[in-house]
Amino acid sequence: MFFSPVLVAASAGLALQAAAACTRQTLQDVTAGYLAALAGGKTTFAALSTDKITYVENGVEGDIAKGVLSQGIRIDYNRSLYDTTQCASYTEIVSTDSKHPYVIGSRLALNADNKVTRIDQNVADDGDWIFSATGTLSTDKKENWDPIPEAKRDTRDVIKAAGDAYIDGWGDSKIKPPVASGCYSLEGGTQRSGCSLSFGQAMNISSRRYTIDEELGAVDVYHNFPFLDKALPRDPGTVTNNLIKVAGGKIQFIHENTICTKKQCAK
Repeated sequence: MFFSPVLVAASAGLALQAAAACTRQTLQDVTAGYLAALAGGKTTFAALSTDKITYVENGVEGDIAKGVLSQGIRIDYNRSLYDTTQCASYTEIVSTDSKHPYVIGSRLALNADNKVTRIDQNVADDGDWIFSATGTLSTDKKENWDPIPEAKRDTRDVIKAAGDAYIDGWGDSKIKPPVASGCYSLEGGTQRSGCSLSFGQAMNISSRRYTIDEELGAVDVYHNFPFLDKALPRDPGTVTNNLIKVAGGKIQFIHENTICTKKQCAK
């Protein structure tokens, strides 16, 4: 879905991601309500704050009533992370509906009253980077997302550090992310072997917003992607998010969801 990204300052995001005390069940219930609204084409749901909310779709802050929630989407697959430390969830959503396929990354941030006050959505469809909803769904169904036994779980810091190392390595080949044997990356719907990626040039990869789930061993990171979209200034570039699975301190696989302002980022 084509938008002209305006990246929201990380400091503003952090202010709205207040570390509210909440439970995994709370986040599961809130996310379920959001998914029901998305499927039903409803722009409100029980946990949505009645006060001002911040709604950001493909890097643009806008009106939730005009966003993807209003469309009514057939959901073929969804997978969620629940971050009880930040009181936030991240959900990857796939629709292979031939009328309009989507791959959507949605982040819900709750306040101290367990109400959603901010929604970030990367809504990818035809023309976005290597987009394929069917390719994404095929890979998703093969993956193991079983909860990690408590004694074997990585800490938040370890999971976050692995995600940062992968992203930082894009602009610094000296940074070697911890990757497991057989690690792969799913970019838009195309699977490639390997989880180390370097573009051979320095990058300012900022505006990072994390959702970390120790039980599943994963982090999703919303951030900017410099230079990829030829229709935009190199810095800050377009918007993307990377869902990174970590076990034993090593990256197992990565899902990338990158938005383009023009078809295939004008490549």
